[in-house]
Amino acid sequence: MPVKIVVQDIKKTFRSDKGPLPVLEQLSFSVCDGELVAVVGPSGCGKTTLLNVIAGFDQPDQGLVTIDGAEKLEPSSQGILISQHGSVFPWLTVQQNLMFGLNGHADSDREKLADHYAAMVGLKGFETSYAHELSGGMLKRAELARALVVKPEILYMDEPFSALDALMNLRMRNELLRILSEERHTVVLVTHDVEEAIHLADRIMVLSSRPATLQAVFDVPFPHPRKLSSRGVQELKVAILRELGVDSDSA
Repeated sequence: MPVKIVVQDIKKTFRSDKGPLPVLEQLSFSVCDGELVAVVGPSGCGKTTLLNVIAGFDQPDQGLVTIDGAEKLEPSSQGILISQHGSVFPWLTVQQNLMFGLNGHADSDREKLADHYAAMVGLKGFETSYAHELSGGMLKRAELARALVVKPEILYMDEPFSALDALMNLRMRNELLRILSEERHTVVLVTHDVEEAIHLADRIMVLSSRPATLQAVFDVPFPHPRKLSSRGVQELKVAILRELGVDSDSA
C-alpha cells in the first residue's frame, strides 16, 4: 500500500509555570493508505498531542508531517477528528448535524447523504431526533456518521469510545470495523485500551513515558473478525502490556 502519512523527527515542548515541558521527542513513523494504526502509551505521555500535530491542529517545534507528500500545516477536510468529548450540536437534529458540513451540495442531495449515513450507523428512524433524545451510544453513532458524511480520507480518533460502557464500546468497535469494510479510510487511533487497539488496528505503536519516543511497534496479523480470547491475541496483549510496564497477571 502507498504511504499516506509520514511523521518525521517530531519534537514538541510546551511552556509551563515550572519551565519547559518536553512532550514529544524525535518521533518518526509512517502510515499507509487504508491502514488503521493505533497509538498506545502511558497516561499523559503525549498521545493526544501527537494526534493534534498529525491532524494539523498544532505545529511541532521540530520535524514535519506530510500527507500524500505535502507538509501538513493546518487542519483540512481531508481528515476529520473524532474525540472523546463529542461534537454533535445539541440544537440540531441528527439529520441537520450530518448536513452541517455538506456545503456545495443541493439541499436534496444533502438530505440524501445525511439519511444514507444515518442508516449506515444504525440511526435510521432517528433522523429528526435531537441529542437529548439519544442514548450515549446513539450519540457516538451520530458523531461517527457526521465525520463520515464529508468523506474524509483520514479519521483521527482520540479515545472515541472511552466514555461508553464495556458492552457499547464493543458494539461501536464492531460498527467501526463494519463501516471500514465498506468505505476506505486511513485511521490513526489514540487509545489507552490495549484490547481495543488489538481489536481494531493493523499495527500498534507503543509510546514511552513523556517525553514520548517510539518504544515499540507491533503488527496485528489476525484477520477480522478477531476472537479476542484466542491464544495469539492474548500473547500479543501480554507483550504490549509488558512494553507499558504492566504485569499481565494483574491486568
